[in-house]
Amino acid sequence: MSQSITLATRKSPLALAQTDLVEAAIRKTFPGTDVVQTKMTTTGDQRLAWSLEEKGGKGLFTKELEVAMLEGRADLAVHSAKDMPTEMEPGLAIVGFLPREKVEDVLVKRSGIGSIRKLATGSPRRRAQARLFLPETEFVEIRGNVGTRLNKIKDGEADATILAAAGLRRLGISEWEGVEFEPLSLNQMIPAVGQGAIALQCREGEEERFLKLTDPETNLAVEIEREFLRMVDGGCQTAFAAHFIDKTLMAFHEDAGRFMLSFNSLDRDEVREAIRKVLGEIHS
Repeated sequence: MSQSITLATRKSPLALAQTDLVEAAIRKTFPGTDVVQTKMTTTGDQRLAWSLEEKGGKGLFTKELEVAMLEGRADLAVHSAKDMPTEMEPGLAIVGFLPREKVEDVLVKRSGIGSIRKLATGSPRRRAQARLFLPETEFVEIRGNVGTRLNKIKDGEADATILAAAGLRRLGISEWEGVEFEPLSLNQMIPAVGQGAIALQCREGEEERFLKLTDPETNLAVEIEREFLRMVDGGCQTAFAAHFIDKTLMAFHEDAGRFMLSFNSLDRDEVREAIRKVLGEIHS
């Protein structure tokens, strides 16, 4: 009798593209496994008029998937790692993360414009960092999936927006009528915690069953970034960013700007102490 794994996923095009990657990884790692995708609409998907900054974004894109796990209707939930709250629902755990895609952001501009007078983003992180190289720009909210946002820029709702390179690549979007793509470097825009990584969530105690699907290097990097998030205790209302690479945490905090934190050891206690020290200096 073949094994079966049911995946809980959001219905957005990007979520489905990510879930297809997880399904492919399952079929490669566990040959002969039947994979079922259960597609769901989350609160964040339903409330497109909401400002995530005002309402708070914690759990808005994960709750319904987690309920399906707890009720036994799914074996794994597939999330964008940057959507994952630091505190798990009781009874659930993060298995780990698939190999990471590009982490950088992309500036998306309406074709033919000169200066960017109005930039649409609902992200305090992107807004705070974009102000450093677009000081005269007005910032407005934008919601919707990737295609919707691209069309809003094409149609003149704003001059530009900022999207994750990982999402564009997973959707196979390298060009779009009426807009231009300008990659942003890590020196211009530090990404969100977990950006570019796909998170796998399971019921507590079942982590070992799915561990082979995850990438150890990505697991380490995202867990260190999430430790920073946990200690900052930031939600959608806080402008902060963190990206771990080569034993260095590149970070941005609205009260301190950009900074880098290098680790001699990746021991969890030493990492926490180093982060605690720099956060103490920020708030002193």
